[in-house]
Amino acid sequence: MLKFELVTLEGSKFGEQVHEVILPTKDGYIAIFPEHMPLVSMAVPGVISVRRKSTDPDSKLEYFATNGGIIEVGDNRVRVLVDEADREDEINEKEAQAAFDHAQSLAKEAKDNISLQQAQGLVDRQAVRLQVANLRRRKRR
Repeated sequence: MLKFELVTLEGSKFGEQVHEVILPTKDGYIAIFPEHMPLVSMAVPGVISVRRKSTDPDSKLEYFATNGGIIEVGDNRVRVLVDEADREDEINEKEAQAAFDHAQSLAKEAKDNISLQQAQGLVDRQAVRLQVANLRRRKRR
C-alpha cells in the first residue's frame, strides 16, 4: 500500500493508505503505485484521482480538484502540497458553473496582462472543479 497525503493551506485534506494516485503534472498525468521511484514534481491545475484498493473499479475512484502545487514521492508515500483542493462531494456544480462563467467574463474584460492572468487562473480553477463535478455525476449513474 501507499500512504497518500493531500495537504492544503488549511491542513490535511486526505491522509490514508491507498493503492494508486493519479496526479496532474506539466508533462501530463502520472500514476503512482506502491514502490514507485522517488520523485519531486510540480502539480498543475487538474484532477487528482485516488484508487483505495487494487480491486476497485474506476467507478470507485475518488476525485479532488486542485490548482497545482508540489508532489513528493518516496518510501511508499505520496505527499501533495497545494494551496487548496476540493473533494468531489464538496463541489456544488451550479455554483462552480456560475463561478466559471463569472471568471470567463473577467477574462474578457481584462484591461492588462496582470488582470488577464488572474482571471485565467480563476477560469482554470473553476474548469477543474466542473470537471470533478462531472466525474462525480457520471459515477452516480
